[in-house]
This record gives sequence, structure tokens and C-alpha cells, in this order.
Amino acid sequence: MEPQLIDHLFRHHYGRMVSVLTRIFGLAHLETIEDAVQDTFLKATVSWKNKPPENPQAWLTAAAKNRVLDIFRKLKADRKRVPDLGGGMEVIAINELFLDNEIQDSQLRMIFAACHPVLAPRERIAFALRTVSGFSNKEIASALLTKEDTIRKRLNRARKLIQEKDVRFSIPMGAELPERLESVLEVLYLIFNEGFHSNQSELLVREELCGEAMRLGQMLLTHSLTRTPNAYALFSLMCFHAARLKSKTNADGEIVDLRHQDRSMWHFPLIRMGHDTMEKAVETEDYSRYHFEAAIAAEHLKARSFEATRWEKILMWCERLNHVAPGVITSLQLAVVLLQCERWEEALELLESIDPKALEQRSYLYFGSLAEYHLKTGNSTLAIDCLDEALETVQNEAEKRYLLQKKKTLQG
Repeated sequence: MEPQLIDHLFRHHYGRMVSVLTRIFGLAHLETIEDAVQDTFLKATVSWKNKPPENPQAWLTAAAKNRVLDIFRKLKADRKRVPDLGGGMEVIAINELFLDNEIQDSQLRMIFAACHPVLAPRERIAFALRTVSGFSNKEIASALLTKEDTIRKRLNRARKLIQEKDVRFSIPMGAELPERLESVLEVLYLIFNEGFHSNQSELLVREELCGEAMRLGQMLLTHSLTRTPNAYALFSLMCFHAARLKSKTNADGEIVDLRHQDRSMWHFPLIRMGHDTMEKAVETEDYSRYHFEAAIAAEHLKARSFEATRWEKILMWCERLNHVAPGVITSLQLAVVLLQCERWEEALELLESIDPKALEQRSYLYFGSLAEYHLKTGNSTLAIDCLDEALETVQNEAEKRYLLQKKKTLQG
């Protein structure tokens, strides 16, 4: 069997298996469970080398069930905290936990555990990518532009805190749910954004991160407790952005900006799905940042060309977004839209209020926007100076080439 297929199955099934086993044994034994699942896939790599099974998914599910007994033997000194699997009804109960609807329920529980407020935001993202999505430490480090050792420490700290604080493996109820769900949505939003506009040096788009965020978002929409207007709005936003993924770069991996994207490449089934989801998101008058960001994305998708974009409408949504979610990224986005509306003084005033250092690894976006202001107001020399500053801070190679080409065009 092709290694790529095993990698795909690992990614798809790791979170499912870890979640079900955690539901059986509890979060206190998470590290042992992860080791057991890892072993299962290592055995699959060897067993399938010459003769892959007819149904790899069924093989993995059966292997996961068998690992239950192995883990029980490993935890025999702690039998008070785990059920007795002698047979009979207990075995039937374990088998039922591997039914599709129960697996999904277990994964939802794991999402809430991974995004628990006892963890720092960065720990939540790393922990969710690991336990729910099956990303390796190396992949998480690459996605978050962090050293692998740092990710290992974050994961260990997260496991320790979850055990110390006795975090429950459950979907929160009552008054606790909205705050916990907001944390989950924020983590999925950040995972998607890293995929849609990666900070990685070689890849501008990480489709696997976008796909995973959407898979988890869709899972939230299957449960009555987590199917909220904000969850619908976030999923709608992800659909709208994902619809444009294929047009963001050309065959040579070069950036194609929104003005020059081939709009016939936009994936219209995803756009329709985003619109259908948005209809459910607006069944409330309490709008979140996800509602307004989705409205902005929808405006771009409605325009038949860049020139036909309704910038004043986008400006209205940006101003509302800035009201509910103020911050440097939102301010920068608002300034860019003001430039498109030819409101030069307002755009410059807003740009001058932004500290580029607050954008950290995205500071090149600030200098690129300032260059656009100088270009539109007729000062190509200052525009080139700003592009030079952007080039000093950009990390992604495709974006670097894009900025260099823009500078070359200005220099004539």
C-alpha cells in the first residue's frame, strides 16, 4: 500500500481512535492511549506492506478495539478508574462506542477538552491538532512556525494541566457551553487561517489545515448543542474562503492577487454551501466577527470582476467587524478597503495608528498596504521604500517573489 494512503488513513482515523479510547479510559490515560494508537499504525505500515486489507478502515477499527485489551493490561494497577472488560455487557458497550454516531460524539468531547480554558490559546491549537486531527509534532511545529521541542513542551503541559484540573471528557452544558464553544470556534478559525494564508516559508496555502478546520466545523453543526449561529457563520466563512483556494496561486506556485484571479476557478458548490449555511447563521440578531467576515467574503464572491466589487458595501461590513472585534488585523483590513474607496486621508490616518510590530510575522502586510497608499497617491519612491521594508520581514517565498515583482514594475 502506498505510504501516502497510510498517511491519509492515519490523519483521518487517529483522532477517531484516540477520542473513543479516551472516552473509555479517561483523559488521565491520554498519553498511554496516544502511544497505543501510534503502535497500531506502525503495525499497519508493516502488515500492509505486502498485502493490504480489503477494507483498511475496518482493519483499523478492529485493531483499535483490540488495543483496548492491551491498554487494560497496562493499566491493571489502576482498575478502579477503568471498567472491567471481562466480557458480556461491558464488551457490547465498548463495541457500541465504535459506531459512527458514537465516534463523532467522542470527537466532539475531545474538541471541547482540547479547547478548555485552563489551557493557554497556543496550547489549545497544538493540542487540538494533535489529539483531534492526528498531526505529528513536526507538522504542528511547521504549521505554527515553532520549534518541534516547543510543541512537545506545550503538549506535555496541556496533558499535565488537563490531569491536574480534572478536566471532564464531555460536551459542556448550560451556562458553561457558550464560553467553551467560543474557545472551540476560535481554535478552528486560527487553524483555518493558517491553512488559507500560511506563514510557512515554502507554502502559501496549507489545504490540509483548511480541510481539517472545515471537517471539525461541520462536526459541530451535527450536534444540537453546538449548532449555533456563530458556528454556522464560521463554517460559512470557511466555505467562502475555501472556494477560492485553487485560484490563489498559478501553476508555478506564484501568487495571483484578487484582482487577477480567474473567477471561473472558484468552486461554486462550496459557495452555495456557504450561502445555505449563512441563512441559518442569520436567524439571530446577535452577530459575531464570523458573521461580518463571512459577509465581506461573500461580497468578493458576488462580484463578476474586481472592478465590479461593491467596496462601499464591504466598507460597511468592515466597520461593523471593527466594532465587534477591534484589533490590528481588523484595522489593517479596514485601511485597505478605504484605499479601494479612494478615501486616502482616512486610510492614511488609520495606517499611521497601527504599530507594525503588533502584527508580528504578518508585519509585511502593513508595509505592503502603506506602499499601496503611496502608489495610489502618486509617490512611487515612497512606495518602493515601503516594499523594501515589507521584503525585510516577509517569510513566505511566494509572497517575497510577489513583492519583488511589484517593486520591479514600479522601478520600470
